[in-house]
Amino acid sequence: MTAQEMIMLAVQASIVITVFSYGLDATLDDVLYVVRRPRCFLRSFAAMFLVMPLLAVGLDMAFDLHHEIEVALVALSLSPVPPLLMKKQGKAGGRESYGLGLLVTMGVLSVVITPIGMMLMTQAFGRQFQLPLGAIALVILKAVLLPLAAGMVVRALLPRVAARIARPAAVIGTVLLVVVALLIVFASRHGILQLIGNGTLLALIGFIVVGLAVGHWLGGPDARDRVVLALSTASRHPGIALALATFNFPHEPGVTAAILLYLLVNLLVSMVYVIWQRRRLGPAAAA
Repeated sequence: MTAQEMIMLAVQASIVITVFSYGLDATLDDVLYVVRRPRCFLRSFAAMFLVMPLLAVGLDMAFDLHHEIEVALVALSLSPVPPLLMKKQGKAGGRESYGLGLLVTMGVLSVVITPIGMMLMTQAFGRQFQLPLGAIALVILKAVLLPLAAGMVVRALLPRVAARIARPAAVIGTVLLVVVALLIVFASRHGILQLIGNGTLLALIGFIVVGLAVGHWLGGPDARDRVVLALSTASRHPGIALALATFNFPHEPGVTAAILLYLLVNLLVSMVYVIWQRRRLGPAAAA
C-alpha cells in the first residue's frame, strides 16, 4: 500500500468514525427532520443545488480563473453536505436535527441531482462533466448512511454503551482527520501555492461568502436554522467533489490542489461566520 493510499484510508476511517458517533446520539426524527418540513426542504434545496451551481458559472464568467479552479467550483457546487460539518454547525449554535437531516437528505438526493447538474454544466462550460451514479451512491453509502445507521442501531439496542462511547468516538475521528488533513495539505503545498493569484482567491472567497449569505437568508426565521443552512450551502463534500473532478480530468493533479485550497479558504471564512453567530446567539450557542 502506497503512502497516498494509506492517507486516503485514514481519511475514510476518520469520517466513518465521526458519522458513527453522530448515530450514537441520533434519532429517526433527526434523520427525517428536513423531509417532514416541506418549506425547509425547498429552501435548503434552492440554496444548495440551484444558487451555488449558478454562482459557479457566474464566477467563471467574471474571473479569468485557472482551469483547475473552474473544475473545482463546478464539482463543489454539485456536491452534498460534508459529514464533518455538523461539528462546526454545533459550535455556531445551529440546530443539530436540521444539520443531520440535511446530511442525510441532500446526500441521498445528490445521487440523482449531481448527474443532472453535470449535464447542465456540460452545456454551460462546453466541457464534458460526468460521474457514474454508482460512484456517488457508494460514497454516500459508505461515508454517511451505513455508519450513521450502525450508530443508531447501537443506540437503540445498547443505549448505555452508546452514551459511553459517543464522545470518545467523536474525539478519535476528529484527531485522526486533523492529522491526515495536515499531511495532505503539506504534501500538496506546492500545487496550492501555484494556484494563488489571477483572481483565484477572490473567486473562492466570493463562492464561500455568497454561499453563507444565501444560506443565512433562506434559512428561515429561526437563527439556529440559518446557521445550519449557511454553513451547509458554503461547505461541500470534498470526497464527491474530488471524485467528480478526477473522473473527468484524471491527468490534471492541480484540481486536487484547487479543492484543498477551497477547503483552507472555507475554514478561515467560515470561522469568522461561526464566531459572529456565537456572539449573536449567546447562551444558545454555548450550550
